[in-house]
Amino acid sequence: MTYQVRPLGPEDQQLAWDLGSLAFGYHERPMPDGWVSDSPGRHTLGVFDPAGRMVAKAVDREQDQWFGGRVVPVSGVAGVATAAELRGRGLGRLVLTRLLQSARERGAVLSSLFDTTPAPYRALGWEEVGVLVYHRAQTRVLAEIRPDSGTTLRPAAEADLPAVDEIYREVARTGTGMMERSGPAFAAAPAERLAEHHGFTVAVDGSGTVVGFARWDRGPGYDAGGRLTVEDLIGLTPAATRTLLAMLGGWASVAPTVLIRLGGADPVWSLLARGDAAPESAHPWMLRVVDAPGAVAARGWPPHLTGEVDLDLADDVCPWHQGRHRLVLGGGHGRLEPGGAGIVRLTPRGLASWYAGGATPQQLRRSGLLAGGDTSTDEFLRAATAGPVPTLHDYF
Repeated sequence: MTYQVRPLGPEDQQLAWDLGSLAFGYHERPMPDGWVSDSPGRHTLGVFDPAGRMVAKAVDREQDQWFGGRVVPVSGVAGVATAAELRGRGLGRLVLTRLLQSARERGAVLSSLFDTTPAPYRALGWEEVGVLVYHRAQTRVLAEIRPDSGTTLRPAAEADLPAVDEIYREVARTGTGMMERSGPAFAAAPAERLAEHHGFTVAVDGSGTVVGFARWDRGPGYDAGGRLTVEDLIGLTPAATRTLLAMLGGWASVAPTVLIRLGGADPVWSLLARGDAAPESAHPWMLRVVDAPGAVAARGWPPHLTGEVDLDLADDVCPWHQGRHRLVLGGGHGRLEPGGAGIVRLTPRGLASWYAGGATPQQLRRSGLLAGGDTSTDEFLRAATAGPVPTLHDYF
């Protein structure tokens, strides 16, 4: 059977809603008035059978993520669905392969996604590199933290949002994989941003400078089931982090549980024993390199690392960058030149994991995702992407 893959038109919106709502479990809800699969920064591809039935779809989100202190253009993949009767027939591969082609044409050099199951995405070259984790803690533990006397808290106002954005950006810039919270996906008006959560609190130091913030929601009830969910808690100073955590502890009598989204190296852990916070939910996320020369040029590299290594990239899904290349690094910049001896061989999954710093060359070799090379090339590649553990704080 011949299938057509194309962007959605106005006449396809109900089909997209029906397929997505059934796949993700909200099929009892009617399609909202005015709902469209595409919006600024979102591009949906549908797969149609000869009768015009939509049998698969996927969304390409325009987004940026931070790698090596620089913003890298990314295709965020979402809303992947295939008709139940046709799963396992290659339709997911068909739409995702076309999506990667389109994403590259618009300038994306990487692709990321949150996987419900890794196998079909690994078959297409994505690899798990990080995990978004909500940790559960007893609020009474936070109540033991003493606030800083020189730091005050207040509800955020619209005038605070530029400072809040820069606080987040300062943390994201020094991380690996964190979202750049600008562009079409983050275009909500200031009033809407403040209204997204029950609480949006800023920490202010003695000079009146905003030095931290927290976004949180208060769950229902005030008995044993009461809880707070904290989407962000970021302090630029120890005092700000301490004071924001102490605020959460003040809810202990009516919300005995706190769920808080934390990375593995978050400064909050300096005030919270890991034994006091158990993982409540974990959402792994995957990365794929869409344009290897573009991805190497876009990210930052260690400024004091100079050298080169010959790579051989295997990639039948993105064949435009497969083959032999020479990776050249120097002065914080990198380039991937055609040619070389192909000494180190990387699969698409190995390339993604190495690029993100999700695994060392030695670990990739044991996983079968890297071959060739020696101790010298291993150490060069390890040093190139050594750094913070890949972290995302935005689910999509």
